[in-house]
Amino acid sequence: MSGGVRSPAAAILPECPMRDAVIDRLSGLIPPFREVRVAPPDTLLRFFGWALKGSWPGLAVAGVISALAGAVDVIAALFLGVVIDAAVAAGPGFVFSANVWLFLGIGAFLIFLRPLAFGASAAIQTLAIQPNLMVLVLSRLHRWTLGQAIDFFDNDFAGRIAQKQMQTARALTEATVETINTLVFALASVVATAILVVSIDPLAAGLLVVWLVGYLLFIRAFLPHIRSRSKARAAARAAVTGQVVDTITNMRTVKLFAHAAHEDEAAIGAMRGYRERTLHFGEVSTAFRFLLMMIAGILPVILVGSTLAMWGQGNATAGDIAATGTVALRIAQMTGWVSFTMMGIYANVGEVEDGMHTLSAAYGLTDRPGATKLTRAGGIAFEDVTFTYGRREGGIRDLTLRIAEGEKIGIVGASGAGKSTLVALLLRLYDVEKGTVRVGGSDVREVTQESLRGHVAMVTQETAMFNRTARDNIRYGRPQASDEEVAAAARRAEAHDFILAMQDHKGNRGYDAFLGERGVKLSGGQRQRIALARAFLKDAPILVLDEATSALDSEVEASIQRALEDAMEGKTVIAIAHRLSTIARMDRIVVMEDGRIVEEGAHDDLLARGGVYARYWNRQSGGFIPADAAAAE
Repeated sequence: MSGGVRSPAAAILPECPMRDAVIDRLSGLIPPFREVRVAPPDTLLRFFGWALKGSWPGLAVAGVISALAGAVDVIAALFLGVVIDAAVAAGPGFVFSANVWLFLGIGAFLIFLRPLAFGASAAIQTLAIQPNLMVLVLSRLHRWTLGQAIDFFDNDFAGRIAQKQMQTARALTEATVETINTLVFALASVVATAILVVSIDPLAAGLLVVWLVGYLLFIRAFLPHIRSRSKARAAARAAVTGQVVDTITNMRTVKLFAHAAHEDEAAIGAMRGYRERTLHFGEVSTAFRFLLMMIAGILPVILVGSTLAMWGQGNATAGDIAATGTVALRIAQMTGWVSFTMMGIYANVGEVEDGMHTLSAAYGLTDRPGATKLTRAGGIAFEDVTFTYGRREGGIRDLTLRIAEGEKIGIVGASGAGKSTLVALLLRLYDVEKGTVRVGGSDVREVTQESLRGHVAMVTQETAMFNRTARDNIRYGRPQASDEEVAAAARRAEAHDFILAMQDHKGNRGYDAFLGERGVKLSGGQRQRIALARAFLKDAPILVLDEATSALDSEVEASIQRALEDAMEGKTVIAIAHRLSTIARMDRIVVMEDGRIVEEGAHDDLLARGGVYARYWNRQSGGFIPADAAAAE
């Protein structure tokens, strides 16, 4: 089989090329990773269509087979009536001799054809739909979420977003599967029953239609309440997940501030809300099932009673009574199953609707139609740029700055001066409110975001680590790099020795050791050195250093500084630093205050000028700008 994975059938049944071909054919009916390049709609039915696009042929085949299985059960009841009538007509002594071919045919139906129909239904469910459909929906939701602007993630819990993806994919898949498994099956059973009853008693068939209309009207009136309460329950559950994940993610801070009780209270509050929403859902669920089972009990009464009346008039046989009674009881029993399933379907629809409102949000930042790939970085230009995050204060205003290709500049300023905003606009994490940012002469809005960021390597003070191996974290800079290139980058960043000494809780050592979520198993200096190794490996033409050595001790920083100088050779460099000694040898230093450039020049020239930079330099204690700034950027 494809992918080298053996199915359970392959493990149990003997090798058979035909079997393998059938399994491969079924497993390929729904393509699990097909992309959809349009935005997810924000209305429910269209959202279902977007999520399931490309799977309709497989779902149609599953629906047809489910309908056949539903009709087969009614045919079995019909055959029961035929057997009874044949037995009554032949008498005890001749029942088998007179009906040998009839009984053989019915036996073949029950032993071979009926199992084949249900087996085919099971096969398409377990081989075509279940392995592929949720993966298809989840992959589409995840791809769409990956394309969101950075503020989408800044404004929500990471755990809540992940919960919404899983919740929506699971609920949509279950709603689709249960619709095929239950509703299509039940509808086929009802239609086949109606045909059977019409052949026996038209009056009973009319009563069946009346009952069915009442059944559907009841469901139509009740299920929207289930849907709305399920939606509220899903939102409350996601809130619990977000709260718990936020606490666990920041567990070190929780411990340091001795706030376990505070976090417990916050989590209990979210859980209390979830419990209340679950109770509300349980109330409507209980009433729905009780009333629906009462309605279901009416059906065998009217169908069997009507057929008995026909039999009393000589217009129906004993077999007719048996067949009608069997299908009536079957449908009555199935009604409970259907009601429970429909309640689950509507509950899932509510969860899909809840997730849809979060995940189908339009992109706040997109590539423009016709955007081209940036092929050459060149110089950088900020031309009369203003960006204030939609506020009156903060950000940058009317800023013009040109950086020549290969030039190395340092940017200094107190917190809130606009330094990080400048870098965010260069990377087009936000769009300018006014002015233009250019890289290599191209407006960053006219090139694709991926190609723009591919030309920039960045190391920040808050280093980002994945809960993956040390090798994978470094190789993130250039995924196709060899192990030797990864190790070479680590040596340049003074990270090789401590990586070799690492061991995780599973016994993995060295470059195979996992770093823990956000790199929590490393010191701040170790995280920065791995981030530097990642940037060295990427080897992009533009290098951005945002407090890249702030967590290093003086000895390691001196060693790293030599590696940085080598890495900066031939590159355009923007270095943000509070420790002024780290940027004193830059070609040019830019000083920012309140979102504007107030000074720029070489280190010695700025000192001689006796302005803001000179004041910073003279007032430093331990090499840092004094913390007299406004609020953080």
